[in-house]
Amino acid sequence: MEGVDHLAHERNKSEFDVDAMKIVWAGSPHAFDVSDRISKLVASDPGFRKDNRSTLSRKELFKNTLRKAAYAWKTIVDLRLSEEEAAKLRFYVDEPAFTDLHWGMFIPAIKGQGTEEQQQKWLPLAYKMQIIGCYAQTELGHGSNVQGLETTATFDPQTDEFIIHSPTLTSSKWWPGGLGKVATHAIAYARLIVGGREHGVNGFIVQLRSLEDHSPLLGITVGDIGMKFGNGAYNTMDNGVLRFDHVRIPRNQMLMRVSQVTCEGKYKQSDVPRQLVYGTMVYVRQTIVADASCALSRAVCIATRYSAVRRQFGSQNGGPETQVIDYKTQQSRLFPLLASAYAFRFIGEWLKWLYADVTQRLQANDFSTLPEAHACTAGLKSLTTTATADGIEECRKLCGGHGYLCSSGLPELFAVYVPACTYEGDNTVLLLQVARFLMKTVSQLGSSKKPVGTIAYMTRVEHLMQCRCGVQRGFAELSVDLVEAAVAHCQLIVVSKFIEKLQQEIPGKGVKQQLEVLCNIYALFLLHKHQGDFLSTGCITPKHAALANDELRSLYSQVRPNAIALVDAFNYTDHYLGSILGCYDGNVYPKLYEAAWKDPLNESVVPDGYHQYIRPLLKQEIRTARL
Repeated sequence: MEGVDHLAHERNKSEFDVDAMKIVWAGSPHAFDVSDRISKLVASDPGFRKDNRSTLSRKELFKNTLRKAAYAWKTIVDLRLSEEEAAKLRFYVDEPAFTDLHWGMFIPAIKGQGTEEQQQKWLPLAYKMQIIGCYAQTELGHGSNVQGLETTATFDPQTDEFIIHSPTLTSSKWWPGGLGKVATHAIAYARLIVGGREHGVNGFIVQLRSLEDHSPLLGITVGDIGMKFGNGAYNTMDNGVLRFDHVRIPRNQMLMRVSQVTCEGKYKQSDVPRQLVYGTMVYVRQTIVADASCALSRAVCIATRYSAVRRQFGSQNGGPETQVIDYKTQQSRLFPLLASAYAFRFIGEWLKWLYADVTQRLQANDFSTLPEAHACTAGLKSLTTTATADGIEECRKLCGGHGYLCSSGLPELFAVYVPACTYEGDNTVLLLQVARFLMKTVSQLGSSKKPVGTIAYMTRVEHLMQCRCGVQRGFAELSVDLVEAAVAHCQLIVVSKFIEKLQQEIPGKGVKQQLEVLCNIYALFLLHKHQGDFLSTGCITPKHAALANDELRSLYSQVRPNAIALVDAFNYTDHYLGSILGCYDGNVYPKLYEAAWKDPLNESVVPDGYHQYIRPLLKQEIRTARL
């Protein structure tokens, strides 16, 4: 029945103030107001329709994305939206597009690495979208190893220009979003060569296409790299390939905030410390962590609502079957993911604060917290994206067979999200960076430099430095163990920041109690999942492990009456959620049935190809080909 709220009974069970929890999730009343208003604006506008994406061809899909991006920009201009509101609108349009890289990478790179003069020249053009930028770093042969990039930028003092060149096939820029068909400019990273000497990898602003007819400029070979995983998903994005054939650019298009090349051909470092380059990296990775909570909460919302709607087995005397969400096996898989969504939300808030704090310190030439911030953002990017990608797939399985339908929203959500495990730092490589930071911290124990912040707990293990082992092992041999140590360190940060959140004043009836339950589920589930490590190191006893498992089951029972309300607190519209299984009113089965008949394959009763292939088969008219 249309218009009937099939989940109303579940919502009536709620033991806390849902509206207050919505504000906690959003971060503040102001943030909630902006998010709520813009999400409803997008959902109510047919120009942002997205339910037909999985049926479009690649060309149709891409052209539709161009239309939406242009329509979004018109909406932003017409309504005079603030920068915060515009970012929210792009978020709720919910479609990977060239604008993601323009606003998320191109502009921040110029702000972080460009001189004041360069910012004054390029940022007004970028903010008005009179130029469209991308971020061309990754190459066909190198991604994680930035220092191994092969593209060169050789200074020519005769013309006061840099010559950008791709010397090998593997030096082709590969993967940058927006590059394939749209971007007019790129921040291209290349090996700086001045006077025959190399000076590391630097960024350069390079025009790629004519601003008159969009054709590639002389020496530029550029195109799309082809279809990616999934139906719609990232196939809305023109990830590109780019080759330079001795392309000349003015000297002042090298990003020169940190290092410069003079017109005489002299390379010099500026007074601005090189560590400022890491500021952009910290910014991008903290936004990725924030996005992880959005993606995971979206999947959890779908799986939780459908688990309450779906009934299987357990019918007594012809009565209704058991709601799937009431099975303990379902709870033990679903509720830790619900807890993780909240945990990642709060760690994202903390990282946003950390980035602001680091930025303020950098401007005052205080670099003391930069190594820790770099390690935190690298490790938490790795931890949250891995857990979210795995969590989305688990939610699909929690929805049974229907989770495999595109109309469930889960296959496309997974296909869109899973690249996050690789871009902006391969997750394993990032954990090794965290491990190096931890090892350096350990090596300094016992000195006058005491660990603070997220590594303050290491003072408790200072006595371990007095223990010596005769076995000598290299870093590479222990890399697997170090990765595990880095993950444990990051999990400790997540748990500690969740606890710190609970120590703040949290208004709303029962809100704080529900968050405490979720915090305990997150922590105890980790203990349960890794109890072998805890037991083998003597951190807990078998009795402790059994008690933790008993407590988990009790906590799941406390979440159960509030499960629907806890996902309602995400405040996602049906448009943004993009899932029949997760629709707000729970009217799943009529909507699935109706959606099936809208598929293009059902436009005709007798399929195309019947007379050519099916009828001859049925009538045994297929002739054996002559050999």
